[in-house]
Amino acid sequence: MTVEPDTYRPRRSVLYMPSSNERALEKAKTLPVDALILDLEDAVAPDAKEQARENAFAAARSGDYGRRELTIRVNGLGSQWHDADLAAAAAAGPDAIVVPKVGSADEVRVLVAAMEAAGAPARTRLWAMVETPVAVLHAEEIARASSRLACLVLGTNDLYKELGATFAPGRAAIATSLQLALLGARAAGVAVLDGVFNDVSDAEGFLAEARQARELGFDGKTLIHPAQVGPANQVFAPDPGQVDDARAVIVAFEEAQAQGRGVATLHGRLIENLHVDTARKVLATAEAIAALS
Repeated sequence: MTVEPDTYRPRRSVLYMPSSNERALEKAKTLPVDALILDLEDAVAPDAKEQARENAFAAARSGDYGRRELTIRVNGLGSQWHDADLAAAAAAGPDAIVVPKVGSADEVRVLVAAMEAAGAPARTRLWAMVETPVAVLHAEEIARASSRLACLVLGTNDLYKELGATFAPGRAAIATSLQLALLGARAAGVAVLDGVFNDVSDAEGFLAEARQARELGFDGKTLIHPAQVGPANQVFAPDPGQVDDARAVIVAFEEAQAQGRGVATLHGRLIENLHVDTARKVLATAEAIAALS
């Protein structure tokens, strides 16, 4: 099956919600979050897996989550719950199915084949979690493996564990991994999301990490608490000054072209095609975010 390329949609804030918690699923309907990951994996105890699967299926079929991108994270390949999770998620037809610990392009192809065999509609994309050294080193191959794959999601907690690294502000221990995954996603033309920040009481620490991810080029951040939604939305959105500057860049370049010049200047800055492309992306991002209101 050929899947059409995604149009841009904001994924500034992507919140994990345990599907075993019905109150949490209900609360999610009111949150100003761009996307939800209804979790069947880490956040769900083994004896609650089946109920969580039923809850996620019902939520995805309900139509009650409005403009929020709705995804379901299944248990990983090889686990005792994976096949049933994937079949139920495919039948529910969410915006995407999120799969943990995807390690190769071959695994992507296996997952896509299973989704299609289970009747997943074309609109249901695959999000692959990059959580191991092997996955990081093959991020581009994973991202290019299928047109159904729309996003790479960093699993930073698992990366720290697999690397034997220790967390510290600034994330120097996983900086290379973040950048390699980002490079792989961008080379393949898919979205990429940063991992979670674990200390929900450390608002300043969260902001610093979100700003780092934004500066690196990530599309957004995965979250573990509703209190992180607002700050993530702000960090990963263009501010009014950036929007005004983007408009000015486009106007300056168009005026230069009308005068037969291939470059322009704006407040002493040289403006070329690449700057115009960036400006148009800023405006498209701002317009897509405004459309969510």
